[in-house]
Amino acid sequence: MEATAAPRVQALADAGVPHLPAQYIQPPDLRADPSGRPAAAVAASIPVVDLSATASAADAVRRACADWGAFHVVNHGVPPALLDEMRGAGLAFFRAPMAEKLRFGCDRAKGAAAEGYGSRMLANDDSVLDWRDYFDHHTLPESRRDPARWPDFVPGYRDTVVRYSNSMKGLAQSLLRIISEGLNLPPSYMEEAVGEPYQNITISYYSPCPQPDLALGLQSHSDFGAITLLIQDDVGGLEVLKDRTWIPVPPLSDGILVILSDQTEIITNGRYKSAVHRAVVNANRARLSVATFYDPSKSRKICTAPQLVSKEHPQKYQDVIYGDYVSSWYIKGPEGKRNIDALLIKQ
Repeated sequence: MEATAAPRVQALADAGVPHLPAQYIQPPDLRADPSGRPAAAVAASIPVVDLSATASAADAVRRACADWGAFHVVNHGVPPALLDEMRGAGLAFFRAPMAEKLRFGCDRAKGAAAEGYGSRMLANDDSVLDWRDYFDHHTLPESRRDPARWPDFVPGYRDTVVRYSNSMKGLAQSLLRIISEGLNLPPSYMEEAVGEPYQNITISYYSPCPQPDLALGLQSHSDFGAITLLIQDDVGGLEVLKDRTWIPVPPLSDGILVILSDQTEIITNGRYKSAVHRAVVNANRARLSVATFYDPSKSRKICTAPQLVSKEHPQKYQDVIYGDYVSSWYIKGPEGKRNIDALLIKQ
């Protein structure tokens, strides 16, 4: 169980709290703009890449990585039925009685990002809280899997998570090969730079919010690993920052959203940027998403590819031990890209 646990957001929403508790109120400069979208946000749309179009997919991925740091993939080889099963398993968990869910609560004594059911992910207890509950699973390497820590009251839940984990691993590795080739690196370069993958799968549940203009489901941040693969339900709420404008990412039922993370930006010397993103909430409908994080091990040293360093393109980032980077992220909190910016080399 979480030590000094924040109340479950779902419990607050189900109780019908009329006003947002103070710890969930975002500073004014970080809130979503309730006055509507600027024209640039309406006109822009995140790229969609058809991975079955072998002749054009590699170039489309390269452009999306350079311009956005995020893109949808379709015809990706993961059965749509499995995406639906994973969303369904998550929804069944969050619709279960609170007493059942709490049996699988996080033990925060084991760290800020302990496996299980939680609401507060940062180590800093003074931070503004996200309007979100989550269930985090440790899924790769297989030695980290402990299905006994996953819900036992949803039929087929544990089997679904394992099958989904294996499918996401295969897709992540395929994408890393495409990313490597787009930079004229050996196809295996990104995989080898990341090393043995550590994978977590996090199901997030965003309850209806009494004052959505004051809160965020997930604060602005870039992911700290290598690559994130995300699926949503049909509600929407995810936004990606592009050219200082927040662009909504519409749900795509059979699509998977690819989000580049900070270690990929370091390895590629900034040619490809990690995507800053956030989740907004609404007053009427709960939203569910499933994020699969494909990351290095904590002991892995992440270095810029020497092939991408030249007089014209000097090395941008210091080398870093991945575990040190993660620890810094959880202590400082997200706030956009300040964690990777701390590694910038002064030119």
